[in-house]
Amino acid sequence: MHNRLALAALLLTACAGLRAQFPTDPDGTAKLMVFTGQVSVLKDGTAWALNLGDSVRPQQIVVTGPDGYAQFKVADGSTFEVFANSKVVFRANQGDWRDLMEVWLGKVRVKIEHFGGLPNNNRVRTPSAVISVRGTVFDVEVEDVTDTTLVVDEEGSVSVRHLLKPSEKVLNPGEFVRVYKDQALVKQIDKGGIMRRALRTTADVIYQVAVEEAKQGPSVGHTTTTPVPPPASKGPTNPPPPPPPPLP
Repeated sequence: MHNRLALAALLLTACAGLRAQFPTDPDGTAKLMVFTGQVSVLKDGTAWALNLGDSVRPQQIVVTGPDGYAQFKVADGSTFEVFANSKVVFRANQGDWRDLMEVWLGKVRVKIEHFGGLPNNNRVRTPSAVISVRGTVFDVEVEDVTDTTLVVDEEGSVSVRHLLKPSEKVLNPGEFVRVYKDQALVKQIDKGGIMRRALRTTADVIYQVAVEEAKQGPSVGHTTTTPVPPPASKGPTNPPPPPPPPLP
């Protein structure tokens, strides 16, 4: 009996330690930490602009405009950046929050935190691939209307599985793969780290611009709806008729 109690106490302590290492949010939300330009969530087909500190809930769609950029943080400290002209569904699978997001269009950069050497499993899905990670930094871009997916590994290891072809590759830092719908996966090496440096430099520059804009004062969000057309022009006003001639 004493051994069983000791084992139960040990398990409770381990579980408490895991909860401390991987904080969880019961709502599963992501908080907007930095942004610039047009960043919105879709609600009933209408785009609502986000403000600094707003939260995105599971199954909400994040949309960025041509000048848009946003960095979000989840409860365990992991972050994801959404770049211009992108459309992303946050935690589309509410039954499994390891599915961090679905990228329908555009580019994201994901940094998964892991504590004490423990894995922190997350997945990113696109129309042609599933990207699985345990703790790393990587970029995902859905490049065009053919749903080609580019995955670039910056740190750690990333598993990329083709959704339509039975193939899977594990990427290490400096490696990338383009996922075409009708082709098996072929891993490539970013020789000299040119692509990786370019991606990181671009992300850092956009992030700094967003930070500087935030220092200038809080941004005020608004609802983006179908614009109301201006009143139709009535055209030039006709001059009044001349007065009647004087009576004789």
